[in-house]
Amino acid sequence: MSKQTNYSSNQADAFGFIQWSIEENATWRALVEKQLKLLKGRACKEYLQGLELLGLSAGVIPQLADVNKVLAETTGWRVTQVPSLINFDRFFGLLANKEFPVATFIRSADEFEYLQEPDIFHEIFGHCPLLTNPAFAHFTHTYGKLGEQASKEDRVYLARLYWFTIEFGLLKTPDGIRIYGGGILSSPGETLHALDTQVCDHLDMEPLEALRTPYRIDIMQPLYYLLNSFDDLFAIAELDLMELVKQAKTLGLHQPRFIPKQSMVS
Repeated sequence: MSKQTNYSSNQADAFGFIQWSIEENATWRALVEKQLKLLKGRACKEYLQGLELLGLSAGVIPQLADVNKVLAETTGWRVTQVPSLINFDRFFGLLANKEFPVATFIRSADEFEYLQEPDIFHEIFGHCPLLTNPAFAHFTHTYGKLGEQASKEDRVYLARLYWFTIEFGLLKTPDGIRIYGGGILSSPGETLHALDTQVCDHLDMEPLEALRTPYRIDIMQPLYYLLNSFDDLFAIAELDLMELVKQAKTLGLHQPRFIPKQSMVS
């Protein structure tokens, strides 16, 4: 998870309060207002229910204590302030303890549509509404516990499953395909790309295949996996995922649906 970043997290005071600037609150407001319009008819009902429970203000960046109050009452989770980027050991350890990491910075104007690294809008607006959902919370907790004990090599495979579910997952519903992945829900550009264009593929979620599917974090995704129901997340968490990782390593990776970075002409 750790790499170079141009961002620096804001620090909380002794009471856990973060003083956000006028400009930072304005960015939050612009993002929330744009996404709320885009997500009508595109976000899954479970996400919208969680968004209502959290009662996020469109005007100012929420304080973590306010988010924690709702999460504690629904699924027993909490958010924890972290630096802009953390390593895998810290990431998996937090999830295993039902703590969701939140970097307390917000994206700059030139990365408004899509940001490679997780900012507070991505974490709070994109992920936290679904942390009020038992199936989503159970999957995320199980993932954290497995990752905490996994080898470095196995964590890379687990990261692919997380990517194609928690970050960029789609859901089949009677009303059509809906979004539940936080990487899409928090990205105006990805929201339209995932559902409104013909340049990406939608495949039914098969955990073994997701574990074998390469991805890149710096492009709009060429492929999304779809759940048949939201409870599928709970069912996936109950599988022997480490056995599936073992099978994926034996079978090898699928051919990437994108140009690898090292092959790109600058």
